[in-house]
Amino acid sequence: MTTAVPALADAHVLVVGLGVTGTAVVEALTGRARAITTLDAGGGADFADDSAVDLADIDVIVASPGWQPRSDIFVRADLLEIPIWSEVELSWRLRVAGTRTGKPAAWLAVTGTNGKTTTALMTGAILDAAGVPHAVVGNVGTPLITAALDPALEVLVVELSSFQLHFTHSLQAHAAAVLNLAEDHLDWHGSMAAYAAAKAKIFAGVTGALVYPVGDEAITAMVREADVTDGARAIGFTLGAPGPGEIGLVESIIVDRAFHADPADPLRHRSSEEIGTLDDLGHLGGADGSIPSHVIRNALAAAALARSVGVPAGDVSEGLSSFHPGHHRIETIAAIGGVRYIDDSKATNPHAARAALLAQVDGSAVWIAGGLTKGVSFDDLVIEVGRKLRAAVVIGRERGQIVEALRRHAPHIPTLEADDSDTDMVMSSAVELAAGVARPGDVVLLAPACASMDQFRSYAHRGQAFASAVSRLAEATGAR
Repeated sequence: MTTAVPALADAHVLVVGLGVTGTAVVEALTGRARAITTLDAGGGADFADDSAVDLADIDVIVASPGWQPRSDIFVRADLLEIPIWSEVELSWRLRVAGTRTGKPAAWLAVTGTNGKTTTALMTGAILDAAGVPHAVVGNVGTPLITAALDPALEVLVVELSSFQLHFTHSLQAHAAAVLNLAEDHLDWHGSMAAYAAAKAKIFAGVTGALVYPVGDEAITAMVREADVTDGARAIGFTLGAPGPGEIGLVESIIVDRAFHADPADPLRHRSSEEIGTLDDLGHLGGADGSIPSHVIRNALAAAALARSVGVPAGDVSEGLSSFHPGHHRIETIAAIGGVRYIDDSKATNPHAARAALLAQVDGSAVWIAGGLTKGVSFDDLVIEVGRKLRAAVVIGRERGQIVEALRRHAPHIPTLEADDSDTDMVMSSAVELAAGVARPGDVVLLAPACASMDQFRSYAHRGQAFASAVSRLAEATGAR
């Protein structure tokens, strides 16, 4: 596909999708593009049916993440060699110079199958501590296009999904991180190779730092093969002792051997700098006080991103200490009869659910799972976490794949199916079933390993439904 396009002032832009992203894109393009046409099946757009759109006068398409690349409108655009941009691509092209610095904000970009939001918000907390004018954008907070046009911002922490990266072509972030890679969204991309290729685009053109998990062969290969700007450095993060160019742990101390000295200093490999300790993450530990490994990894990646723009060591420690995760991420809702009810609705794939389940005591978890599987397998997940389960309660339109995986690999685990005849009450049914099998000391864990849109508006709506069901259970049992 060509990405050539006339000057935006002379371009007729088709905006596909009028959700939060599309609406912000239309606002940004108003007064900047020659003409704007909108397409959204949900109403409020110029066209609801993509077959009715005449592409003859369209110069560029800006696509919302929900539209798959195999959608007819994009197939037709490809045949006509009409450029297709993500909001990210448009934002990069329209970014403005900062009022104080005279240059556009530095982009710190984050992707991965899991941990993107947490890492982006952790990075934002560190920048807060350092007093750096910034915004955390992408899949959270303010639309990216809005932030890119704000001259008061000096750093943008940009959480990027594979959907957004697919139609991104010219991004050159100051620093970019790929946190991890596991099967997800195969229904959207068509294959694991295509999904990984979309993720790898985040490293293209990086000008400062390529942040990656040490020992991950697939992501290390992405770093090695990336076409970057001269001077960009590969920066690893590890739970072990860091080597040169890495950030890691020496016992309980977070140690920087990447940004602690000038890259031109010939003696920098002989030194390091303490930038925090695990005590800074103590408030993120589990019931037993232990800090899950994925939380530490996210913190190390966030530290690397923040250090890439010169944040001092003390501000890393302060930022991590002050960070608190958002809702629906291993969030304890209540304790009823000695059973804790935990909302991890953000676990929308097996890799994320694995982290939440492995943090539990063996045999203590009543797992609520199910939804839209996105074309992935659950066999490896069940094999690995089966020992953690007391029981499973399954929900969702594609629950059968999870039920079959449990039967194959954990046949001794009771598997209950929630009544979904009334979608408004499916979570109440699931919570009641879970409460019926849980014992004091157990955890009822909503970690669906699936997308939510079959029965809920979003993962947040699903988490809210869980919290409401738990609240009703507490009232019915007289718990406080």
